[in-house]
Amino acid sequence: MSDLLVVFIGLAVIFYIFFVLGTSRLAIAKNFSEPVLWFLFSLILPPVAFVIVFQMSEKPKKEEHEKGFFENTILELTQPFIDLAHTSKALLGVNLSYVLEGLTYFGVVGLLAIFFNDFIGLNDVDAGIMVGILTSGITIAMLFLGATVDWIGLRKALLIALSLMLVGRVLLTTSPGFGETGFGNPAHIIAMLGILGVILGYGIYQPACYAGVKQLTNAKTAAMGYAMLYSLMNLGGFLPAIISPPVRKAYEITGVFWVYATLTLLGILVVLFFVTNKAMKSAVNEIRVANGDATLEEEKDELAEMSAKERLKFYLKNFPLKDLRFLFFIFILIPVQTLFAHNWLTLPQYTSRAFEGFVGDNFEFFVNLNPILIFILTPMVTALTVKKDTYKMMIIGTAVMASPTFILVMGPNIYTLLGYLLIMTIGESMWQPRFLQWVAEIAPKNMTGIYMGIGQFPWFLTKFVTSLYSGWFLMNYIPDNVTPAETNSEMLWLIYGFIAIITPVALFLAKGWMQKGFKTKHEG
Repeated sequence: MSDLLVVFIGLAVIFYIFFVLGTSRLAIAKNFSEPVLWFLFSLILPPVAFVIVFQMSEKPKKEEHEKGFFENTILELTQPFIDLAHTSKALLGVNLSYVLEGLTYFGVVGLLAIFFNDFIGLNDVDAGIMVGILTSGITIAMLFLGATVDWIGLRKALLIALSLMLVGRVLLTTSPGFGETGFGNPAHIIAMLGILGVILGYGIYQPACYAGVKQLTNAKTAAMGYAMLYSLMNLGGFLPAIISPPVRKAYEITGVFWVYATLTLLGILVVLFFVTNKAMKSAVNEIRVANGDATLEEEKDELAEMSAKERLKFYLKNFPLKDLRFLFFIFILIPVQTLFAHNWLTLPQYTSRAFEGFVGDNFEFFVNLNPILIFILTPMVTALTVKKDTYKMMIIGTAVMASPTFILVMGPNIYTLLGYLLIMTIGESMWQPRFLQWVAEIAPKNMTGIYMGIGQFPWFLTKFVTSLYSGWFLMNYIPDNVTPAETNSEMLWLIYGFIAIITPVALFLAKGWMQKGFKTKHEG
């Protein structure tokens, strides 16, 4: 029963938030007086409040009056989830696929270092490097394979990507049975072949999804489209917190990996049945109508009419690395992005080694709290800040994200851990979706995939460099096979905090220079 406790807690978190926000929105929609009181009631007895409001009839409308701050805030916070239910079939397919892939990716990467420790026989340094090869390899693959969606289309790109990842995950899961373990031995080699399949697939997959959002949204819905895509992947990223612990305890990590391989296959089926050519055409036509183009004529695809030589010339001419401000903007994010990398390079070992009891026994739950918080907070923060200047949001967001690292300097404690995760996630939700939207919007037509790949190239450096030193820090500050009292996680997080805070400071100092030529959309 204790093994299922984390499952119940995870589900309770999701349903609690649903009932609180649902009760408040229904109270406003049904014209109830004092919706704030219903909100407060739902905080105490969420299911009861929701049922009462749901069953009550609408009240007669009063004279037209402007909604107050609370009412507008609740409507803005919940509208993205309402819009999601009314999206096109093709975009729904992309979103569903992204949820499944978020579940699978975060679930595997959160256990990968421990998998290499326990099943492949590697030490912390080597295991960290293996994880770094996967995560940084994905980013470098985006640089070279991000244009795939521009060349062959969304549906084909997604199917090829997911098929490569399916093969890779099956090889990774079965690798311990291929012979002797240890660095360079057969089990290790097969595991690395599996990682290669995931790298190649994901290098196509993520740029394709963001190119799909650009294609399947209009100017009014784009910001929330990117925010919801990012948010939904993180919803998938939370689900390992409630799936992994009981499966791992019953069937070990390899059993968990088999579940994720099966979900990859399910993702392929979603694309096959939702992102059809007919659904794509229908979605694009709806967007043209919404934009005022009732002719529904096919847009001329200039790139498709070019020869291979002309395409190459086109890409070289529009290559984004010629822009010095673009380069600064994407590379200065590296210091704060190290905190993303520590979500899988440090947090699993930190929570399993520096904590005793419930936290240590169910470390996946705490490691994966960030994704569920992102799912909840990103659409809300985006709705409240959509009109704010992108560059200012980058400064504020990265500062908020970096600052709570210093909370962990107080030592391993469930309250400091939860505080760190909550504040860091608020900061992440303020800037990360806006950055992805910015990269997609400044991309010329037919170059969204390659721009998304290059825009995330610093991820390659972030994840690779972080993986080189994270294992050393673990072995020296949070070593395995010692009691929590013998660890020194305080110094580890102090150093990591000083690294992360470099980003907002540099963005602030460069504000004048950057905003002189800061693009908000593609020109021409």
